[in-house]
Amino acid sequence: MGCISCAIPRFLRPTTTVSPPLKFQFFAFRCRTAAAAAVYPALSLPERDEIRSPELVAREYADLNLSDKFCQEVGHVRIRQHVNPLRSSLMVPVEVPDWDAVYNDTTLPLMVDIGSGSGRFLLWLAKRNTGSRNYLGLEIRPKLVKRAEYWVNELALKNIHFVFANATVSFKQLVSTYPGPLVLVSILCPDPHFKKKHHKRRVVQKPLVESIVDGLVPGGQIFIQSDVLDVALDMRDYFDAESNKLAHIDCINPTIPCDDKGWLLNNPMGIRTEREIHAEFEGARIYRRMYQKQC
Repeated sequence: MGCISCAIPRFLRPTTTVSPPLKFQFFAFRCRTAAAAAVYPALSLPERDEIRSPELVAREYADLNLSDKFCQEVGHVRIRQHVNPLRSSLMVPVEVPDWDAVYNDTTLPLMVDIGSGSGRFLLWLAKRNTGSRNYLGLEIRPKLVKRAEYWVNELALKNIHFVFANATVSFKQLVSTYPGPLVLVSILCPDPHFKKKHHKRRVVQKPLVESIVDGLVPGGQIFIQSDVLDVALDMRDYFDAESNKLAHIDCINPTIPCDDKGWLLNNPMGIRTEREIHAEFEGARIYRRMYQKQC
């Protein structure tokens, strides 16, 4: 995921009495605490000074009560942040699950989260919609999937499942076999792969977009967001190219607040992703769009 941080002002020179690293840390810390004050105005001043973004994540997902529920095989381990999806071992489609074994009711509408990360975002939604919707998380880092499935079992949820998969390769095969309707697909703060030569590794590519649009039922929606403008624009361009089948949500419902470029001003999901929390804590803007299938 992309990382937004405060840059050292250009007017600072090595002759300053405070070393550049210390000056950078202090400046960045002030930016973070200011961002925390803006997003969390109810926090007391001492709380704002001591707050860290992992603590904000814990607060936002507190009702899941996952803090002491870790799979022994995974536990607190370092997870590789960047994965090359073009690696040969990741280019093989995954085996389709037995949907009847995964979900209590396979006729329920399905939401798919591409790049589900730790899974907390999807777990939070699943816990609140146990009888009305099923959830499927696709994640390319197997340890995160293993831990997320451990949490699913701990929470005794039968409307959510996580699959270790390269979505570009496996999305179409997975959703085409699901018995119920696909009503929502989310791609939230995907790996930006900043270098131009690595843009081909970005998750949103034409074949995946076409598979998503084809798989959605009429009225189904696509929610995308990123804290990296270049990535958000790239995703927007791919989905805007499907204008014969998709319409941006503000064209359907003009009451939904957007800026003059069509970016949603608010998160419509009711909960922020972990990356979203971290990015906003650092003072970054989140660029969001939502599309609806018309036919």
